[in-house]
Amino acid sequence: MTDPRRKSTPRFRSAHWFDDKANADHTALYLERYFNFGLTREELQSGRPIVGIAQTGSDLTPCNRHHRELAQRVKDGIRDAGGIPMEFPVHPIFEQGRRPTAALDRNLATLGLIEILHGYPIDAVVLTTGCDKTTPATLMAALQLDIPAIVYSGGPMLNGWRPVSCDGGTDKEERVGSGAAIWQNRERLAKGELDYTGFMEASAASVPSVGHCNTMGTALSMNALAEVLGMSLPGCAAIPAPYKERAQMGYHTGRRIVEMAFENLKPSDILTRRSFLNAVVACSALGGSTNAVVHLLALARGMKDVNFTMDDWQQYGENIPLLVNCMPAGKYLGEEFYRAGGVPALLNQLIRDGLIDGSQNTVTGHSLAHNCEAFPVRNREVIFPTDKPLMEKAGFAIMRGNFFDSALMKKSVISPGFREKYLSDPRHPLCFTARAIVFEGPEDYRARIDDPALDIDEHCILVIRNVGPVGYPGSAEVVNMLPPARLVKRGINCLPTMGDGRQSGTSGSPSILHIVPESVTGGGLALLQTGDGIRVDLANHRVDLLLSDEALTERRRHLQGTQLVNQTPWQEIYRKTVSPLSTGAVMETDEEFIRVLDAHPVGRHSH
Repeated sequence: MTDPRRKSTPRFRSAHWFDDKANADHTALYLERYFNFGLTREELQSGRPIVGIAQTGSDLTPCNRHHRELAQRVKDGIRDAGGIPMEFPVHPIFEQGRRPTAALDRNLATLGLIEILHGYPIDAVVLTTGCDKTTPATLMAALQLDIPAIVYSGGPMLNGWRPVSCDGGTDKEERVGSGAAIWQNRERLAKGELDYTGFMEASAASVPSVGHCNTMGTALSMNALAEVLGMSLPGCAAIPAPYKERAQMGYHTGRRIVEMAFENLKPSDILTRRSFLNAVVACSALGGSTNAVVHLLALARGMKDVNFTMDDWQQYGENIPLLVNCMPAGKYLGEEFYRAGGVPALLNQLIRDGLIDGSQNTVTGHSLAHNCEAFPVRNREVIFPTDKPLMEKAGFAIMRGNFFDSALMKKSVISPGFREKYLSDPRHPLCFTARAIVFEGPEDYRARIDDPALDIDEHCILVIRNVGPVGYPGSAEVVNMLPPARLVKRGINCLPTMGDGRQSGTSGSPSILHIVPESVTGGGLALLQTGDGIRVDLANHRVDLLLSDEALTERRRHLQGTQLVNQTPWQEIYRKTVSPLSTGAVMETDEEFIRVLDAHPVGRHSH
C-alpha cells in the first residue's frame, strides 16, 4: 500500500547537482567524481533522495566511536527504503579529551555541519550523536537549515561495577557510574584511600564498554531530550551501546529518514514552543544535566517564532518531581533506565498525569502520545510514580542577585546532608550565609585550595571566576570544587560553590552555576573578594553579596580588566561572537540564519 504521506514524484535539492539538463557541464562535473568509488549515474539520477550520515564517531571521540560500525546498519535501512546514503565526518567534540573545553567546539561543529549540509547534494540527514555536545551541535545545524533530520544516538555504556568487601568475607559489587566515578574517587584520593595508581584503576572500572556516560549526565540527558523533542524514534535514547537493539534502531532510523525526505518532514514541522516546554518538564523528571539548559536555549535560537527563555525553566520545570532513579541524583544507571522502559515509558506516564503535552508532532509523523502509548514502566525502583517521587520540586532554580543577572542551581542533587547543614535553619528556611573564598580559575583553585591561610571551613562558599564562555574560553566544567583535603578527611566532602562556568552533568554538587554576566565581560562576580559575605536564599531565588550599592560602585571604579590570551584563531573568533550562557552560548552574527534552505536552497555553482 502506498504511504499517503509520501510525495509521488518529489524533486530533491540534490537534483540541482546530479540532474540539471540545462547545465550539462556542471552536472557532469558534480557527477563524475562520485563514480570513482562505484556509484552509478543510474543511482544518482534516479530521483532518489541523497541521505547524509553526519558521522561524529572517531578515535578522538571514543564515546561515539562505535557509530563507525553502526553507520552500516543506518546505510542498510536507507538503501532498503529507497535512499542513497553518504557518510561524512563532523568536527570531533569529546568532553574529556578536548582542552580547554569541548564547549569551545560546539559552535564550530555546528558551523561546519551547516556548511556541509548546505553546500553538498544532501536531501536529508541522520545525526549520529552521543557524547555531550555532539547532540546539540548537530541538531543546531539541522534546525537552522530546516532540513529533514533525525537523531540516532549511540547509547550509554553498560553498567560499571566494583567489588565491595562485606562482613563475613563475601564479596559484593556496587554500581560505578561513568563520570561520577571521577568525582567520587577524588574524594577517596583526598582522604588517602587511593594513591595515583589506585585512582586510575578505580576510575577505569566505570568504563566497561563502548558508549557514552551511563549516568544521567549531559550525554544521556541530551539524547533523552532529543527524543522528548520528537527528533528521535521512540526508545532510541537509552538503548545501551552494545545491545543488539542499538544496531536495529540504526536500521529503523535509516528507513525512516528516507520516508521523511519523501514527506519533506522538517524540524519546523515538529518543534514548537510546547515541544521545548515538554523537554523542560522531562529534564526535571529525569534529574537531567544543568548543561541541558544551555543547549536547549541554543536550539530554540535556531527556530522561528519559538520564544523560549531561561525563565521557562523555573516556571515550567522547578516544581516537577524527580522520577528517574539514576545517578547522580539517584542510584541506578542507563542500563536499568532502558530496561525499565526508558524515555517512552517516562513520557507515557508524564502525558497520562497531565505534565506533558502528548499532541506534539515527532519524526515518526505521529504524536508523542501515539509513540509512547505501548511503553509501560517496567520497574518502579527506577521510574517512580508521579505521586510518589524520589523528590518533590526537583527542577532547576533560576537565581538572581545584586551582583549578577541570572544563575542556575540543580535542586535534584541537593543531598539530605547538604540540606540539613545549609538549608534547615528554622528562622531562615532554605537560606544560608557563607564567607566567600575566591579563585581566579581552576589553576588558582588547585594551587591554593589547601592553603591554611584561607582558613576554609564549613561556613565558606567556594567561588570560581574567569571560566565562562569568553573567559576560559568556552565555559569550563570546573564549578563543582572539592573542599580542602583536611575537611574531606573529616567527612565534609561538599561545600557550597558558585561560578560563571559550568559543571559536569555527572556531578552531584548543588552548585550555583552559569552566572551571567561573566566576570571578564564586566559581570559583578569580578567584584567579589575573599572574605565577603554571601547570602543564598533558595526560597526566593536570590544570591546577594552583603555589601552596599555604594561599596559595589567603589569596587567597580577600581576594577581592572582581565588579560585574555587567544591560543588559536578559533578562540579569537569564538570570543568575539559567543553569546552568554543565559541565551545558549551561540554565535551572534550580523544576520539571522533561520530556515536557511527556504531562502537559499542551493549555493552558486562551483565552476
